[in-house]
Amino acid sequence: MSGVTGILVGMASESHIADSHEVIRVVGARENNLKDVSVDIPKRRLTVFTGVSGSGKSSLVFGTIANESQRLINETYPTFVQQFMGQLSRPEVDALENVSPAIIVDQERMGSNARSTVGTATDAHAMLRLLFSRIGVPHVGSPQAFSFNIPSVSGAGAVTFEKGGKKVKERRSFEITGGMCPRCEGLGEVSDVDLDELYDKTKSLREGAIQVPGYNPDGWMVKAFTESGFVDPAKAIQDYSAEERADFLYKEPTKVKIAGINMTYEGLVPKITKSMLQKDRDSLQPHVRAFVDRAVKFLPCPDCGGTRLNEGARSSKINGTSIADAAAMQITDLAVWLDTVNDPSVAPLMVGLRQTIASFIDIGLGYLSLDRASGTLSGGEAQRTKMIRHLGSALTDISYVFDEPTAGLHPHDIQRMNRLLKLLRDKGNTVLVVEHKPEVIEIADHIVDLGPGAGRAGGEVQYEGDVEGLRTSGTITGRHLGDRARLKDSTRAAKGALEIRGATQHNLKEVDVDVPLGILTVVTGVAGSGKSSLIHGNVPGFDDVVVVDQSPIKGNRRSSPATYTGILDTIRSAFAKANGVKPALFSANSEGACPACRGLGVIITNLGFTQTVETLCELCEGSGFSDEVLEYTLDGKNIAEVLAMSAAEASVFFSKGPAHTTLMRMIDVGLGYITLGQALNTLSGGERQRLKLAISMAKKGAIYVLDEPTTGLHLADVENMLGMLDRLVEAGNSVIVIEHHQAVMAHADWIIDIGPGAGHDGGSIVFEGTPADLVAGAETLTAQHLREYVGA
Repeated sequence: MSGVTGILVGMASESHIADSHEVIRVVGARENNLKDVSVDIPKRRLTVFTGVSGSGKSSLVFGTIANESQRLINETYPTFVQQFMGQLSRPEVDALENVSPAIIVDQERMGSNARSTVGTATDAHAMLRLLFSRIGVPHVGSPQAFSFNIPSVSGAGAVTFEKGGKKVKERRSFEITGGMCPRCEGLGEVSDVDLDELYDKTKSLREGAIQVPGYNPDGWMVKAFTESGFVDPAKAIQDYSAEERADFLYKEPTKVKIAGINMTYEGLVPKITKSMLQKDRDSLQPHVRAFVDRAVKFLPCPDCGGTRLNEGARSSKINGTSIADAAAMQITDLAVWLDTVNDPSVAPLMVGLRQTIASFIDIGLGYLSLDRASGTLSGGEAQRTKMIRHLGSALTDISYVFDEPTAGLHPHDIQRMNRLLKLLRDKGNTVLVVEHKPEVIEIADHIVDLGPGAGRAGGEVQYEGDVEGLRTSGTITGRHLGDRARLKDSTRAAKGALEIRGATQHNLKEVDVDVPLGILTVVTGVAGSGKSSLIHGNVPGFDDVVVVDQSPIKGNRRSSPATYTGILDTIRSAFAKANGVKPALFSANSEGACPACRGLGVIITNLGFTQTVETLCELCEGSGFSDEVLEYTLDGKNIAEVLAMSAAEASVFFSKGPAHTTLMRMIDVGLGYITLGQALNTLSGGERQRLKLAISMAKKGAIYVLDEPTTGLHLADVENMLGMLDRLVEAGNSVIVIEHHQAVMAHADWIIDIGPGAGHDGGSIVFEGTPADLVAGAETLTAQHLREYVGA
């Protein structure tokens, strides 16, 4: 059945769409690669948006519907408030009708604010603070007395107030009672510099005692010490007097004259603290970052034991349990403890608190604790944590927008997620889900399938209707919906092993395991079982390990796949050689920039309290390059035309050389549709990981650690990913994959299954062996689901 026929059949089969007020109507959407997409989405139903990666799903759901909903809501606020809010531009769409308020629950990791925890992010900790302030013994104050973000301070200040019609100023004393530990300032840990990493005490400065990157014995950085007059440059540091040692390590900035030049002398510790330790770790050069990781040790605060709270807050208890004890409990255990609190004076509060804690368990996060730093959550965990606020909400007729809510979920947990999605729908809400997993597609009331391909080859609606219609629609999604990988006839033999002994990170229970080398190993287990703790906590310590995860790629709006992979350098050199000019001329960030937009391709107009307006630069027509640069060509194409090519197109244009090799790797990992000049911040987590993998694949004989590489992959692309993993192994590498997708499990040479449950119910190896052995004889949760998947 053609895509158009599928649309007609699907729409005819759903009579509830007939009423125009019962649908969200999109007319002529053109965001990113969308090609005048018009679609009716039923309200108060569960609609799943499908299609290959890059087909336009997110552009329609997030870039158009959710974006416009939030923009319209923001416009209802006073202009004074709007100036403090994020400015959203109107999406490229002719009309968008009957839009309901949208709540976006995406996979963006929570900010790595050191003061944010699972408890503070969900208001569960606020309710705990209120509980302890009411019935904790001894009584130590209001809820803020249990907050690790509020210090205890006292003092005096002038206050002005009206008395008898006149303004009166008086000096009054004040006292604020907060729960912050004064030593660690509520962070729970203190940093300490390991002096042994800074210098070799057996050497003198002239002999190269300082081991900090850039501090060469004959360089200016060391000369500031050797010629300062404060220390003897020929004496071993271990022989320094107490005064010399203090001057060398901690002396305050002091003016000195070195080689006739006025300079500021400063002790080594404050000097490197400012130049290295206080900078964003990810912005440092790799060798400097490695030094910082060695030199700075973060230890639990000795005063509060890592609880972040002062002694007063920790002293107040309920049934022998302090608020620090409660926050540190696994949430499933916290639920049990809350059932022991039956004071009638806090009964209404307990109802809300118990509901919130129950939501954690219902959503599959019962293995967390409320004191867990929110920045340590994975993308999937962060998305489910954001859901907590909405599960108990009394609001209805809301549009909830989800971005692959099954990311990071074991098949066992996907069933639970499906129940929650249907619960939100049954409360009278519109639920919009971007998803690839067939388990979620199959519970949809309505499906919108986009494609047929990715990038410029996508952006069109291929099918609208129910699941049964999708199966027979003939679209890529329909054809692959029933795909099932089968167990391999034979598996590769290991060529050695990484020996992990006594692993105890997080919930791991003295785990001993041999991770095979030279084959494809898949590490499985339910969310929170200890997979990441085992692999990320131990494997990177071995040699030749390449970790490829979904963390954001550093860069600004000028960064692109071409700059990130280094292809742009090759392209610029090729253009320069062909035209007899400098390579810098072909950089929109340098000499080749359009003088009007300075290489951005758009003119940005700041309108103060209203939204910032971006308009296409008329001079360069959005290319970012000057007219002079665009006159130069390479095989008939100018630099802007080359950067507008997809990786697949560019691989044909650059048919040999290093650029071709890198482009083929991008195609190999399923990124052939991405254009070379696309902004990096528009890539999804899965796309980012695959781009990192593409530039890492050049290394041979390495150990690759991949964290859920199927995230964001369409069913049709999973087979390509399996082929790529095989090629990595066949090239002499070892591949370790943390994964939930059954197709990857079935394709593995070896499986390490961790469990049996999550949190303190996990942390043990419950199976090691081939997928065939797992299916044939094991009774773990993974075995049960893989058995069902392969039909064994």
